[in-house]
Amino acid sequence: MRSNQTPGEKAREYAFLLLKFRLRSESELYSRLKKKKFPESIIRETLQFLNDKQFIGDAAFARAWANSRARKKLGPRRIENELKLKGVDKGLIDSALSEAKANYPEIAMAKEIAEERLSKLKEIEPYKRKQKIYAYLLRRGFLPETITDVLDQLCFLAN
Repeated sequence: MRSNQTPGEKAREYAFLLLKFRLRSESELYSRLKKKKFPESIIRETLQFLNDKQFIGDAAFARAWANSRARKKLGPRRIENELKLKGVDKGLIDSALSEAKANYPEIAMAKEIAEERLSKLKEIEPYKRKQKIYAYLLRRGFLPETITDVLDQLCFLAN
C-alpha cells in the first residue's frame, strides 16, 4: 500500500488482496477490515463499493462455497455450519444448499464415501465397522437419516 493513498483506497486495496485468494462473504470482509483498524465509515463505504461493482455478494459466495464443499463430498450440515460461521444469511444458505444438492446427490455421495471406508475396515467386526462409518459420515456433515439409509443399502452387517 502506498503512503499517499486515502483510507478508502487502502481499504479497497486490502479487500481486493483478500478477494484475490478466494471469494469471501461480506461478513468475513467486514471482520478483516475491522481487524486492520479501518474506521467503520470506511469499511461500510468499501463494502458498498464492492457490492455495487459486484465483486462481492453473499448469494454468489454461498452458491460457490456450497458447490465447492459438495464436490469435496461434505454433507449439507457441515456446509451449512461453515456458511453460518462466515456470516451468510440463513435464506441464502438454504438456497445454495438446495442448488448444491441438485448437482451432488447426498445419498450417492454418502454411499460412495461409506464404500471407500468399508474397504479400509474389512478386518473389523461388522458392528464396529458400522459405528465407525456412521461416525465418519456424521463428522463430514451428512444427516443421520441419510447415513442410516446408506448403511441399510450396503447391508454389510450380514458379512
